[in-house]
Amino acid sequence: MKLAVAETGLDMSGMTVLTEAATGAYAVTPVLAAMAGAKHVYAFAKPSRHGTVSDAKRETLELAIPLGVADRIEIVEKIGPEVLHEVDIVTNSGHLRPLTAALIAQLRDDCAIALMFEAWEFRREDLDIEACARRKIPVVGVNERHPAVNVFSFLGPLAVKQLHDCGLAVLGNRIALLCDNDFLAPLHAGLASLGANVETFNSVAAVHPGEWDAFVVALQPADAPRVGQAEAAHLAACASAGTVVVQFWGDIDRAALAVNELAVWPTLSVGQGHMGILLSEIGPEAIVRLQTGGLRAAEWVRRGGAIARDGFAQLVPWQG
Repeated sequence: MKLAVAETGLDMSGMTVLTEAATGAYAVTPVLAAMAGAKHVYAFAKPSRHGTVSDAKRETLELAIPLGVADRIEIVEKIGPEVLHEVDIVTNSGHLRPLTAALIAQLRDDCAIALMFEAWEFRREDLDIEACARRKIPVVGVNERHPAVNVFSFLGPLAVKQLHDCGLAVLGNRIALLCDNDFLAPLHAGLASLGANVETFNSVAAVHPGEWDAFVVALQPADAPRVGQAEAAHLAACASAGTVVVQFWGDIDRAALAVNELAVWPTLSVGQGHMGILLSEIGPEAIVRLQTGGLRAAEWVRRGGAIARDGFAQLVPWQG
């Protein structure tokens, strides 16, 4: 965490931040803001499948106390107007989502929303972008490929972790990588570097029959599942029964895949538009880098910094 703050130059001095109090690697977010000098951090906690409110409080303070920043972190279980009127930056974090029009209406005019991932990955269900446009509140994505953040380099190892978890060695496996976005290069490199025979396709329809061991789906989410009934039938026609479809990103119809005798990983459904595996599954470093970068991007815009192609910050496109 200290290294990430130093490498990004994160400086939140004089700022008030609203984020989440979470568990596991995600407990770092309010602590990073406080480490970077935020004068006050509101960390919203609520129970989830990842832990209770007590768990979130404990894990946040276990990080904050040794660093001497606990006195600037206030863990809250409700968010009133008095908090929203005070904050400079709000993070698009799980416990806060969705950021509704009612919430956005109570933010200060000079507030910024930290998307906490790249702008092109924006999900409309996360926050009311029209409300942000009306208020001219910037929604700030982070350049995950900035050298001080470099989260994209973790995508290949993350896909490897999924394949290992579902019982494939990767080494020597024949993998069809379905990807239509900027994840393509790091995913291909990560799989190929461990000895997989990888062929890439930008759509399900482009896949051809072969001796596939797995289909890795990394297709940008849309209104309908990227692998629905027609797509499941096409994949089944291209591979042997039991071939596994690995959901890295992009919604899939698990029932349709089962009807077509294809295996699915992960076996349980993930939230619409969400990745099939959390970055934290391969350790905390990627999350620390991502959260620090997300805060840095929003801090840069909040202070009036210009947007540069190779900089930290990106804008979700209502701002033109």
